[in-house]
This record gives sequence, structure tokens and C-alpha cells, in this order.
Amino acid sequence: MLELNSIALLVVGLIALLVIVTIVKSVQIIPQASVAIVERLGRYKSTKEAGLAFLVPFVDKVRQRVDLREQVVTFPPQSVITQDNLTVHVDTVVYYKVIDPKSALYGVESYILGVQNVTTTTLRNVVGGMSLEGTLTSRGQINSVLRGELDEATGRWGIRINRVEIKSIDPPPSIQDSMERQMKADREKRAMILTAEGQREAAIKAAEGQKQAQILYAEGAKQAAILTAEAERQSQILRAQGDRAAQYLQAQGQAKAIEKVFAAIKAGKPTPELLAYQYLQTLPQMAQGEANKVWLVPSDFGKALEGFTRMLGAPGEDGVFRYQPSPDDTPARPRDTDDAEDVSSWLETVRDPEIARAVAEAEAEARRDIPPVSAPHFPLVPPPPPQDAYPPQDGYPAPDGPRGPAGGNGAPGLPGPRTQQEPPWN
Repeated sequence: MLELNSIALLVVGLIALLVIVTIVKSVQIIPQASVAIVERLGRYKSTKEAGLAFLVPFVDKVRQRVDLREQVVTFPPQSVITQDNLTVHVDTVVYYKVIDPKSALYGVESYILGVQNVTTTTLRNVVGGMSLEGTLTSRGQINSVLRGELDEATGRWGIRINRVEIKSIDPPPSIQDSMERQMKADREKRAMILTAEGQREAAIKAAEGQKQAQILYAEGAKQAAILTAEAERQSQILRAQGDRAAQYLQAQGQAKAIEKVFAAIKAGKPTPELLAYQYLQTLPQMAQGEANKVWLVPSDFGKALEGFTRMLGAPGEDGVFRYQPSPDDTPARPRDTDDAEDVSSWLETVRDPEIARAVAEAEAEARRDIPPVSAPHFPLVPPPPPQDAYPPQDGYPAPDGPRGPAGGNGAPGLPGPRTQQEPPWN
């Protein structure tokens, strides 16, 4: 009886285990972004999507689960020979995605190994037609060629190549040292060229600055010489005009003095005795000349005095000759006004407009700012003299003194005219 119970329990246990195994085999849970390839009796049956999948126990089985997310695969460095027979090591990174799980599983034994081999062969084909310099500078071109070749080769495997990147290109150490030395030499060469160009530009700028300075110095000397000559000319003209006016005034004064003397003589009515005495007083003065060594008195000196007395005088009632002034029948000499207008300009003290304009231009030229030039810093023109270097002359204010009113000489900022003075004899 006990043996029958044990056998029954064993059978029940086996049946329960079989039921559990059957349930486990018939129900599959597939995660998100994955699919399962189901085979029935060794043949492809279907592709189960994410979620709960039911299978026929002991008939259907899951061959492989395929991840549908984008995959990143880094391949080991590949030795590639360039066109100039240099061996470089190239690291690549491939971004791919499975779009047809059935083709990826049944189309190729291992699509990862297939992608690696296609990448290696394509990379050697592309880099073998380039020089080392072209390989280092043409990564974009290599990436495009690799992506195109991989898309064409893996299309039938149900794989889509999204991107192919060259992670690194490592030439041999000896080539790296040579490239570093070459780059260092190129940098030093460019530095020397730039230094030479800078020195050349500096020399040119300095020469241009010296040229401008010499030109400005020459212009300044020219203007100074012109202004000096013009000032000397004007000063000589003004001195000549002043001397002419002075001589004229002196002649006028002498004429007035002579007129006064003769008028006084006529008004005094001198006698012949007084005239003879004055004549005798004048004789020693006549003999005082340095050239007069011997002075002879004529023998008929008395006759000369008698004739001189008879000429100037008339006999009186007592027989003595006395001075008798001749009747002054000449009309009064009119005032010399005929040439008043002719000589009036000699005595004018009004500033010449031409002189005022020349002075104004000289002051403006002296105060004009010199434009800066790219040359060494040294003074191009001497600094302006202080204000007291131009003392005000008679009738002319200093350069920065009060200016004449508008309409004085027609130019604002110039000294105004002086009031014309009357001649002293008017």
C-alpha cells in the first residue's frame, strides 16, 4: 500500500513539473526595444515584438533575442599602408542599428564581425590611395566613403550604418618626430618672416616719419624766410615813410621858424648900427671853421659897411642912416593847403590791411596743429613763443590782446585802426 502511494505521489509530482515546464516554455516576456526570433521545429516561425509572447511548448523555441537600439562598436586599431609607403594605425567607431532582425540573424553568421571586416578592407582601400598628409587632413572624406561602402554591404544583412568615425590616425614614432621637427621649423620660419616684415614696416614708417619731419622743417624754414623778408621789406617801407614824414615836418617847422624870425626882424625895425654890430659879431663865427687857416679882412671893409647901411637904411634929419623897412606890399601867404591832401597819407598811422592780413596768416599758420604721423616722437616744429615775446607796439595790441571792432580793417580778430591824428601844424 505504501509503495502505491509513493508511486502515485511521484507521478503527480512529475505531472506538476511537466505542467510548470510547459507553462514556462509557452510564455515568454520580451523587453522593450527588443524582438525575439521564434523557430518551430528548426524553421523560422515568427518575430515576437516586445511584451508577452505565447509559444507552443516543445515545438516553438526562441532562437535569439535581437536589440533594436542603436549600437556603438569600437574596432581595434588597423594597420594601413598609405600611398607613400608609410604604415599608420587607424581606430574606427561604427554606429549601426538592426532594422531587420530576421536578415541580421539568418543573412550572415555574425554581422558584427562582418561590419568589422568590411570596415577594415574599405579603410585600407581608401587610405592606400592617399598620402600621409592627405590621410591626416581628409577624415571627413574617409568617413563618407566608409559609410557608403558599409551601407551597401550591410543592407542585405538588415543593418543600417548611421555613422562611421575615424577616432585616431597614428603614424609611426619616427614619422611623428619628423613631423614635429618640420612643424617646428615651419613655425620658426613664419616667426622669422613675421619679424622681418615687422622690422621692414618699422623702418619704412620711421623713414616716412623722418621724411615728413624734414618736409615740415623745410616748409617752416621757407615760411620763416618769406615772412622775415616780407617783414624786413615792410619795415624798410615804413621807415622810409616815417623818414619822409619827419623830413616834411622838419621842413615845415624850419619854414615857420624863418617866417617868425623875419616877422620879428621887421617888427623890431633895427637901425644900421645894430645890423653892422650883428655883422661884426658874425665874422668870428665865420673864422671858426677848421678849414679856415687864414682869414683876410678886405681893405675897403668900411666902404662895404657904408654901402650895406645905405642899402638897408635911409638918411634922417640929422644925416644918420637909419633902417627903413620896405613896404610889405606882398599879400599874406596863404596856408600851404595845396599839398595837404598829397602828404596826408604820409602821416597816417592806420595799419595797412595787407600787413594786417599777412600778420593774421602768419599767426594762423603758427597756431595750426600739425597732423600726427607714424614716426618716432620728436618735435616737428619749435614750440610757440610766450605771450611776452611779442611786446605791443605803439598803437598795436599784442597778438592775444583786444581785437578791433568789426569793420575796422575788414578782418575779425585783427587789431582795429588807430584814430588819425591831425598834423601838428594845423
